[in-house]
Amino acid sequence: MAAILFLSISLKAQTNNTTIENALLIAEYNKSKLENSKQLLVVYNYQPESHSAFFVALEKKDKKWLIKYGPVKVGIGKNGFAAPLKKIEGDGKSPTGIFRLGKLYTYEKQLNTLVENQQTTAEDKWIDDPNSEHYNTYVKGATNAKSYKKILLKTDAYKYCMVIEYNTNPIIKGKGSAIFFHLAVKKPSFTAGCVAIDEENMKLMVNWLDPKQNPTIIMGNFNVLKRGL
Repeated sequence: MAAILFLSISLKAQTNNTTIENALLIAEYNKSKLENSKQLLVVYNYQPESHSAFFVALEKKDKKWLIKYGPVKVGIGKNGFAAPLKKIEGDGKSPTGIFRLGKLYTYEKQLNTLVENQQTTAEDKWIDDPNSEHYNTYVKGATNAKSYKKILLKTDAYKYCMVIEYNTNPIIKGKGSAIFFHLAVKKPSFTAGCVAIDEENMKLMVNWLDPKQNPTIIMGNFNVLKRGL
């Protein structure tokens, strides 16, 4: 029994090491596009259609990326990652690319965070109607949009809901909207295109991320990311 337990622990450690090494490789292969960032979230999978991915947080010290948190398993789009520039509204896929991490919407009044944040109410919405003039933007109060996501839910999924700045500048109609970094509340923790993580690790991110360090997320299939975006 002890031998089996040791083998299990050894295999887990080996897997974690490989996951971290691959995250560092992804950062290295894309370093020209990450020069201005000192905080990086790496999210990747091995099978592009898988809704399960690995998450590793890195920080840059003396121009070198170092492990900060992770690795942990996270959920992504129920249909995996879209190929670069191929994400469309309603495809159930997470976008591939390098994106800035933006504002945090939260159910809580006060947070220990440097990230710009706002306590959410029942009035808060994110528009996912491609025909709306407010497509892929936040709206408070009434809207003429035919569809939108409420940011205050009956579950804790959006208890911490950080905007992944995908398709925000410029906004292209139909290319996908409401891509968030939020909580995973049940298993399997697939999403409509967001990245979902457990609450313990989300709190670590909320406390750690600093807008002055230009926090960034790189996400996609490993074979795509290792070729450089």
